[in-house]
Amino acid sequence: MKKSVNTFFVTTILIFVFAFSEQAQGQDLQFYQLKTYFLKDSHQEKVVDQYLKEAYLPALKRSGIENVGAFKPIPNKEGSDHKIYVLIPFDSLEQFLTLDAMIAQDKSYISAGANYINASHDNAPYERISSTLMKAFSEMPTMKATEITGPKKERVYELRSYESATEALYQNKVDMFNAGGEVELFESLGFNAVFYAEVLSGDRMPNLMYMTTFKDMESRDAHWDAFRTAEKWLKLKAEPKYQNNVSKADIMLLYPTDYSDY
Repeated sequence: MKKSVNTFFVTTILIFVFAFSEQAQGQDLQFYQLKTYFLKDSHQEKVVDQYLKEAYLPALKRSGIENVGAFKPIPNKEGSDHKIYVLIPFDSLEQFLTLDAMIAQDKSYISAGANYINASHDNAPYERISSTLMKAFSEMPTMKATEITGPKKERVYELRSYESATEALYQNKVDMFNAGGEVELFESLGFNAVFYAEVLSGDRMPNLMYMTTFKDMESRDAHWDAFRTAEKWLKLKAEPKYQNNVSKADIMLLYPTDYSDY
């Protein structure tokens, strides 16, 4: 137990050193937390929905955090997973580390979220929560709430996670997005990206994550067809220095909840 605690503090310190080093070099990059609620049934989903809508997201706003996204998986032939993804932007690691203590003093939050906060061990509101901490890419240093409009149920928010076999290959893929021009290509093709980020801490590393948005599935498919056939992409992916830098890609197709900020 002692070794685990020491490892946690060492990791935290290293993240701080890395973050302040970036700031010292003139970088002004946001940090993102992706919280994923794993739910066993529609009852838990309803409880967490109510908590997020009436207590947690309003508390974040009172803490000065805007543009919080809340998403659910788009149902497919196998049905729909009971998950809720919450994407929170932070202007600094200090803001991330002090958030929980801050909202714990928020009386409106405590009152509105009482059912969730005070749930008993045998009637938990979720199965588990996973948390991923990320740092924005230099080519997109801050989050951009999508400008996509139309019915939320029809929108497609595509969250992608690219894993690499080694840390060096991971950094190579990050470079491909930034210096290589992959971010610029997505922008030129109108992918409406919300963020691109390096994962600092999570359960699948080394990896990067990003989110793009579309008005509907037809638009999503058309955009990817354009990307795959774009001359710049064909040239970029053929460059010898960018070979074999992704070992696994996870694609999550989501739609925004009615209480999501975008």
